[in-house]
Amino acid sequence: MEVGQTLEPLQKDGITHTQLVRYAGASGDFNPIHTVVPFAEAAGLGGVIAHGMLVMGFVGQAIGQWFEVKDLKKFTTRFKAMTRPGEKISVQGRIVNENEACWICEAEAVNEDGEVKVKAFFEVKK
Repeated sequence: MEVGQTLEPLQKDGITHTQLVRYAGASGDFNPIHTVVPFAEAAGLGGVIAHGMLVMGFVGQAIGQWFEVKDLKKFTTRFKAMTRPGEKISVQGRIVNENEACWICEAEAVNEDGEVKVKAFFEVKK
């Protein structure tokens, strides 16, 4: 590993409505903006939106493929845009710096149009 290194992207299939319902059950987040189309439309969202934590989980999955999970020291995210069913998410990462103990990295979850959904920063023990 070295500073400036790009990490192998994680490609996710298009998000499905069924996936959102299953995630609601697994997470306990039953907010109807994620699962009930008429409710989400009435809320002005133009349809359901994916749970931000689901997309954040994709970033976590990628980190687990890039590094040993036991070595993860810090993981922060910022939600940047809504994600909708049908969008295919790719998680891209890179090592941006280092110190004596850790690799300092960033990652982005983006859709097929390059729209950033989640921006993440994390540190991993060397």
